[in-house]
Amino acid sequence: MKPTHPGRLAALLLVVALVVWAAVRHFYSDLPIMPWTAIPTVLLLALGEGYSGWVTKARIARKPDTKPVEPLAVARLAALAKASAYAGAVFAGMFAGFAAYTLQIFDRETPRSEFFVAAGSFVACVVLVCAALYLEHCCRIPKDSDERKSD
Repeated sequence: MKPTHPGRLAALLLVVALVVWAAVRHFYSDLPIMPWTAIPTVLLLALGEGYSGWVTKARIARKPDTKPVEPLAVARLAALAKASAYAGAVFAGMFAGFAAYTLQIFDRETPRSEFFVAAGSFVACVVLVCAALYLEHCCRIPKDSDERKSD
């Protein structure tokens, strides 16, 4: 599995944002009010992935007071990180497109509150992408692992 390229994530985010912005223009009045609950949910996911990365990195490096990590568990965490990075980029693009549209009609009360929810959700998704990339980085085998095995 190759590492996730941040440029691809940024391009995906931008394309989704443009598509959502163009689509929301036509049916904004038919949409329900955006819930704020995505923000804490996504931030908790990011916190969990960041913590998993920190613990996994210590276990792979065989720091004192840590158990060795199972290779299959690391592969699963890497797959989770890759999936979270792409999903986070897609949802960040959706929230960015929605925020861009509501910014245009910011003078009304409902779009103003929805802008802040969409912007907060966008930031939370970007934090999730960063945590996923960190977890993916932590799942890599250190380059000096062959040297340790020969000792």
